[in-house]
Amino acid sequence: MGFSPASRNRLTDHDLGRFPGATLLDQVAREVCHAGCLPRKELYESWETARRVRRLFRGGRIVDLASGHCLLGQLMLILDDTSPQAVAVDTVVPPSAATLHRALAERWPRLTGRVEFIQGPLDAVVIRPTDIVMSIHACGPLTDSVIERAVAARARVAVLPCCHDVDRSDSGGLSGWMNDALAIDVMRARRLASAGYRIWTQVIPGEITPKNRLLIGTPHEVPGGS
Repeated sequence: MGFSPASRNRLTDHDLGRFPGATLLDQVAREVCHAGCLPRKELYESWETARRVRRLFRGGRIVDLASGHCLLGQLMLILDDTSPQAVAVDTVVPPSAATLHRALAERWPRLTGRVEFIQGPLDAVVIRPTDIVMSIHACGPLTDSVIERAVAARARVAVLPCCHDVDRSDSGGLSGWMNDALAIDVMRARRLASAGYRIWTQVIPGEITPKNRLLIGTPHEVPGGS
């Protein structure tokens, strides 16, 4: 069997030989292997999301909602050191999140003191206009909540939705033309545009996850500073 990026198996030191290169992804992957706590697919989902967002957005505090291990937030700091901090919020922060952070901070010491983990509801942190609000696979209507919080603050936003629930998210009556999940994501994109956002609709590779639609937005009046 090949090495599937969609696998939920944890990366460990047994996988180090798969990442021998000098690329930033390989460097991050080796530290993830040392930590021994992260499912393989989370590495690839976070990497593919972070690098696409960083092509568009620089600076800003990173607010990683429904963050899990907060690999996404830490990758955003590694990719752009002008972001001052990453704040990770989840109802349950996995104990191994600290293990992953230590492994990454050993390789990138500038992460030390710049990642804050908050265990609580998604509204446990105040969103600022200069933030980049992000979430990977916030289940069902949680993605809508992430978008709503970003729009309320006029902050930049990037979401990779999952677990679409037509009974709890707006499909706009489009399900006769397209499947429910796509209809829901189309309506999310249109809500952002209607709120005065420039939007980008992208996809990460389908071999990582079939729930691979990436929605990115920035208000037309982009605040300065970080």
